[in-house]
Amino acid sequence: MTRSFGERRADLTRGAKRIVIKVGSGLLTGAGHTEVDETVIAMIAGQAAELVRTGCKIAVVSSGSVAIGSRLLNVNRKGMSIPQRQAAAALGQGSLIAMWAKYFGEEGFKVGQVLLTHDDLKNRRRFLNSRNTINTLLDFGLVPIINENDTVAVHEIKFGDNDALSARVTNLMEADLLAILSDVDGLFTADPRLTPDAGKIDYVEDVDDSILEMAGDSSSMTGLGGMSSKVQAAATAGKFGAPTVIVPGTVPGILKKALGSDPVGTFFFPHKDQLSSKKHWIEFILKPEGEVHIDQGAREAVKLKGKSLLALGITRVVGEFESGEAVNIFGPDGELVAKGLVNYHSHELVRISGKHSGLIEETLGYKVYDEIVHRNDMVFFT
Repeated sequence: MTRSFGERRADLTRGAKRIVIKVGSGLLTGAGHTEVDETVIAMIAGQAAELVRTGCKIAVVSSGSVAIGSRLLNVNRKGMSIPQRQAAAALGQGSLIAMWAKYFGEEGFKVGQVLLTHDDLKNRRRFLNSRNTINTLLDFGLVPIINENDTVAVHEIKFGDNDALSARVTNLMEADLLAILSDVDGLFTADPRLTPDAGKIDYVEDVDDSILEMAGDSSSMTGLGGMSSKVQAAATAGKFGAPTVIVPGTVPGILKKALGSDPVGTFFFPHKDQLSSKKHWIEFILKPEGEVHIDQGAREAVKLKGKSLLALGITRVVGEFESGEAVNIFGPDGELVAKGLVNYHSHELVRISGKHSGLIEETLGYKVYDEIVHRNDMVFFT
């Protein structure tokens, strides 16, 4: 017998013990888009604390530092330069963490501040160190309050927005659920603020182009992301095996409702083909530093037969990269086949491309590995 959406949802949510709660600037500042509404923080802290008392481990990914800082600096957020944004973040982050500490403190819980950049997670050792820090905070019964470190982040080391960061944190702490608290009721067929008769989508089985197109752009004045970035975050978390729910954050008791079978918000089922933590890290956190182009035989070997990539099948190397960095792997027709961790520097790879593995040592004077990219260090694209 076919099981209902509510039953399938309840199976995934009622057993969730490690939960990431994402709170955006649009929700915290409300319609005024200027000052953070502390009653919203108090309400969310109260609900999260209730979950912690039931045995859940909760991490909060919270925006708001730049919104608070720009108001204190009397600078309009729209059109701020990067140095101005960094200064606003530096000024506002202290106030933001103080608010969370105050309201969780009233519930009997302490918080710990964790500030991250993309650089912190793309390095595997720092990724694991960040995971250990968050897990230790959780083991002590604290609630990690996580934000992007906007005081130092520039384009090259930014996640993009806190929706993307929340998906990365879901992988980082191996969470069972990502709950995105929004200023709208979920994913609609169109922006409900512009199209009053738009219908809410109760659940999404798979995030495809039609879903992303439906998400569209946000009319939010404060957040960097819109519904599209929330849907992309759901897709990223789903690849790791975690479902996502987008719910209206100002509804009393919404987190408890989200953990049941009621169709509140929009529920995103996890991806059927789940990635290991390491492969999720490769696909969604690492930025490719170069390109490796391969012939048809190598393409079939790595994608269809599950083989590692060898030097013999490489036809071209693009860019400069070091051993251990991520590269995109393209087929002979220009198709993006995979992304993986390369075992040789780009200048070494240029010299050994097209050669049998047995000739690597003769060519370079040494051999690190037979494999250029090991099959366990590759993720494939359809």
